[in-house]
Amino acid sequence: MHAFSSIALVDRRGWLLMQERDEHPLMDPEKWGLPGGSIEPGETAEQAAYRELAEETGVHLDAGLSPAGEWTYFSPVCGGDDTVHLFAGAVDLADADIVCGEGRQMVFVAPESVLGLDLTLSGRLLLPLFLDSPDYARLCR
Repeated sequence: MHAFSSIALVDRRGWLLMQERDEHPLMDPEKWGLPGGSIEPGETAEQAAYRELAEETGVHLDAGLSPAGEWTYFSPVCGGDDTVHLFAGAVDLADADIVCGEGRQMVFVAPESVLGLDLTLSGRLLLPLFLDSPDYARLCR
């Protein structure tokens, strides 16, 4: 089993920070998903979320991310179960504040457009649930 942390950053409009992956990853190349990645040995899911956020976006937060769910699903690429831990937070940032450290681009996307993107496997699983959750509603206030 592989464990990942994903981060749902919500701007003041309620838009989500989304990453367009490039052709290089083994899992879900050229798909859209949330920033995030593997939990390293000795790291908690929360520590991985903050580390991955900084590595992939240049955004360094000391606090402000809250657990927003955990899902386990079968990954055909890995041939077994993967678990994704979702952390969410509200930010006062714009596209210009984001440094794309991985993938083609990293931009805030309107919630009504998110589900129309060609999403990663984990994105197809968790984004509809997150957008319909009290966690998302709280972050949009």
